[in-house]
This record gives sequence, C-alpha cells and structure tokens, in this order.
Amino acid sequence: MGKLIVIEGLDGSGKTTQTAIVAEELRRQGKDVKVISFPDYKSPSASLVNMYLQGDFGERPSEVNAYAASSFYAVDRYASYNKEWKEFYERTDSIVLATRYTTSNEIYQLAKIKRDDWDDFIDWAEDFEYGKLGLPQPDAVFYLDMKYEIAKKLIDSRSAETGQAKDIHELDDIYMQQCHKAAAYALGRLGWKNIVCYSDKAPLTPEEITETILTELVTLLDMS
Repeated sequence: MGKLIVIEGLDGSGKTTQTAIVAEELRRQGKDVKVISFPDYKSPSASLVNMYLQGDFGERPSEVNAYAASSFYAVDRYASYNKEWKEFYERTDSIVLATRYTTSNEIYQLAKIKRDDWDDFIDWAEDFEYGKLGLPQPDAVFYLDMKYEIAKKLIDSRSAETGQAKDIHELDDIYMQQCHKAAAYALGRLGWKNIVCYSDKAPLTPEEITETILTELVTLLDMS
C-alpha cells in the first residue's frame, strides 16, 4: 500500500492551500502524489452533503443528528475511494494527499454530541468508515490549528471576495466555536499532528506552515 496523508482543519485554516503546496513540493522531490478532497461537491455521491450544508434538512447544524450527517460524508468518501483512488493507493510508494477525511466527522459531527459521549462517537466513526466501509486509515493527520477569531475573519473575507454563500456551519458562530473545542479533543485522542498556524492575532504565512508540515513528513516518508 501507499501512504494516506490527511490535511485537516476548521474552515479558514488554509487546508486547500497547504495541500496544493505540499503536493507540489513532494512531486518536485520525485514522489508519486494524488490529491483528493472531501466532500467531492461535483460528484453525485455528495448530493446529500450539499443538501445538508445548504439547509435542506434544517437551517442549523444541530437539526441533523451527528450520525445521519456523518453517513452523508462517509458515503461520499466510499464512492470516491472505490471509483477514483483505490487503485492508485494500492501501488507501492504512492502518496494520497487528502484535504479532509473521516477526521472531519470527528470534528464537525463530534461537536453535536454531548461531551460525555465523545469517546463513543469517535469509536463509532472509526469503526463505521474504516471497519464497516473498508476505507483506509490515514498514516498521518496534520491538523491546521488556526485561532477561531482569525479563521472567522478569513472566512468572512473569502465570502466577500468570491460572493460564495456561507454554509450552515459557517453561519453558526456558536457551533463553530464548539467545533474548535471538539477538534482539540480529537487531536489528543487520535494522535493527530498539531500544526500551529498563527502567532498572536495573525496567521502565519503559507510558507511557514508548509515548512512545519514538510519537517514532520521527512520521517514518515523517509525523505532525505
């Protein structure tokens, strides 16, 4: 099998930017890299995800229970794996670089669960996707740790510049703050690598963040 590396983080943390930069650097070093991203909004498999995020099942995230919403995202990953990257992943020395993965359910959906039940939900999510659905487990998860106040400004700026409407997650400040707490718990519980992406009240540059990620990857990928 190859390696599955996940770049995870809350909205506004720079996941897509970092995935692209890291992939470019790995290819420059001669690595065989495939980039994937979840949800796969253009695929029919993400139809329920799109409906959920645009509020078809309820205007607030809490109106769709964590297990139902998790299943929407899991099915999208199942379809993507079997149709798009399973064969590539099964090749020796391949690297699959994912923006979001099962790990997103262990943040966004975990935030809907009572604190006393967080461990049970994480165990369920891991068993459902890696056990029942047969998706591969990541070899490493890099969590882009961006302070909530900074991330919110970046989300607002992106929305204003692109005209892209915010989804039901981004519109709910209380929920997003709870997601940050859930992420901090999942980070420790599951052994993700924490990549601090800010200094005081300002984000680090993309280059500074990439340098930290690549330093962590050296050992994992046996890069010289």
